[in-house]
Amino acid sequence: MMDPARIDPTQEVRTLSFENPDGASGCAGQAANGRKGAPSRMIAPGERIVLGDMDGPGRVRHFWLTIPPMPPEVMRRVRLEVFYDGASEPSLSVPCLDFFGTPHGRPVAFTSSLVAAQEGRGFNCWIPMPFRRRIRLELTNESDRRFPLYYQITLTLGPVVEDIGILHATFRRENPTELRRDFVITDGLRGPGRFLGASIGVRVLPDPAFTWYGEGEVKMFIDDDDAFPTWCGTGLEDYVGTAWGMGPHHTPWQGSPLVLGPPDATLPEFVGFYRWHLPDPIAFRERIRVTLQQIGAVAVPRGESAIRQALEAEGRVAGGRFHDIPEGPLEAFGICERQDDVCATAFLYCHEIQPVERVDLEHAAADIERRDWEEASPFERALGLLF
Repeated sequence: MMDPARIDPTQEVRTLSFENPDGASGCAGQAANGRKGAPSRMIAPGERIVLGDMDGPGRVRHFWLTIPPMPPEVMRRVRLEVFYDGASEPSLSVPCLDFFGTPHGRPVAFTSSLVAAQEGRGFNCWIPMPFRRRIRLELTNESDRRFPLYYQITLTLGPVVEDIGILHATFRRENPTELRRDFVITDGLRGPGRFLGASIGVRVLPDPAFTWYGEGEVKMFIDDDDAFPTWCGTGLEDYVGTAWGMGPHHTPWQGSPLVLGPPDATLPEFVGFYRWHLPDPIAFRERIRVTLQQIGAVAVPRGESAIRQALEAEGRVAGGRFHDIPEGPLEAFGICERQDDVCATAFLYCHEIQPVERVDLEHAAADIERRDWEEASPFERALGLLF
């Protein structure tokens, strides 16, 4: 944490917004003679805008934006990219709202130590973004809707230490995952670096055999790790810090704000969760690969042994075997390999600026349309009449 009592005149504050897109000192809020003449802009379908392009050195301190509530597949088709030091390829390329911890195009209200979606409508990020020579932030509307955008980026210009980490962020999605192959949260960025954490979404695919989808372990293969990792968790909800299932909640370091499904359904359909490795830093010298297993729980009701037999015949039993239960409504319990639709936005600091794969928003937005058991929010219904 920064010391709020420290006065550092080498750090000069600047803000970027439609009221001052160049971030020049003493030049903000001039439109309409300073009477709120340009707080926002309409963003047309296919339009790319530069949110900021600043010479450094410096550091982005806070990033806030809002777009109106819209259907999930529209919300997911907005791209955020960051380019450092004049590079032609981005080092951050993600669906915009996933950057703020809200996957599946379904923002819900939550707060954490690094990102927040206040009331599910105001998107905030306090993840530090140092830059040495230059930073350019871009937003692209790849939907077929126009919408108003409001934003403000607060940064400081001033010295940064030479060995500072530069923020990189990637988006990955497998729809569906491959049976018996762990989903890769992040891989391929070179160290030295630090895995800051991830915002992860699961679209739970229907499988009547399963009573729970989240038994998979998070594993971190660091530097020379080969077949087995240095860091291994005990299950998905355990990685998020809760236990015995996972309902909606949020804390400074970890949480699951989004748990959404049809009324009376056994399993949710859309889940979103995050974990920030701030008090428990994950550093690497050369490389890191972080994965999430696709394993769920199967409770076999007494008299329905065919469920167990089918999973055993398919070779899907994980953890060694089913466990027999001598009495009660269940005859056996086991954990088994499964497939779901999983996405992850991973955040890493790397000393060396590196390009990342540009997010494919058509792929990101597939299969997340609003379900017939969902309703548009009152805000969406009201604002939809304006745009």
